[in-house]
Amino acid sequence: MNERDINVIDMDFFRKVFLKYTKKAFQLIPIIKNPKILDIGCGTGIPTIELARLSGGEIIAMDINTKDLQILDQKIKKKKLSNQIRIVNASLLKNKFDKNSFDLIWAEGVFHIIGFEKSFDASQRILKKMGYLVLNESIKKISPYLHDIDKFGYIKYKTLQSSQGVWWDEFYKPLEKEINRLLDDDPKLINNAQIRRYRREISMVKSNPKEFDTAFYILQKV
Repeated sequence: MNERDINVIDMDFFRKVFLKYTKKAFQLIPIIKNPKILDIGCGTGIPTIELARLSGGEIIAMDINTKDLQILDQKIKKKKLSNQIRIVNASLLKNKFDKNSFDLIWAEGVFHIIGFEKSFDASQRILKKMGYLVLNESIKKISPYLHDIDKFGYIKYKTLQSSQGVWWDEFYKPLEKEINRLLDDDPKLINNAQIRRYRREISMVKSNPKEFDTAFYILQKV
């Protein structure tokens, strides 16, 4: 593998900071005994494993990124969660799930990538009636769709806003510090694809942190 393509930063270390918000959002949902949960865009499974711990239910971890799913599979085996978490390499828009399959659908930072309207329609099909859809999304991006969310078959249940400027203060600022440390140790890493990507993101968020504020939105299918 080309050195430029090697991931030199363990991003799971930085993403774990947001688990406190995942936990708070989950606790806002009424208790469901042994729920069946779909985690859309699960990635390497930071929220997935937390959801398994919090719910005690069955988790379907779905993503289109096979490399991330391989990492998650190793975590599942290491933590002995194979009887609770099942991995599915598929997308929200193209999968084999039956109608009304899930008690809870969880999606952190995914719907704006797929497209909100398509995502609301697709999730509504596979969520049980009175089930919950939990989204962690940019306040700015999702707001236009919340005004008439009922047209997608949902009602707004509860909202949990993350701390203002959280993406800068708790994620990108520490990440910038780590990148600077790595570059001090090895200036050639300036050409590393992962570092170049995150330096672009850091520059964007640093210039206007509030623009990237997010919240958890808990919607209920009616």
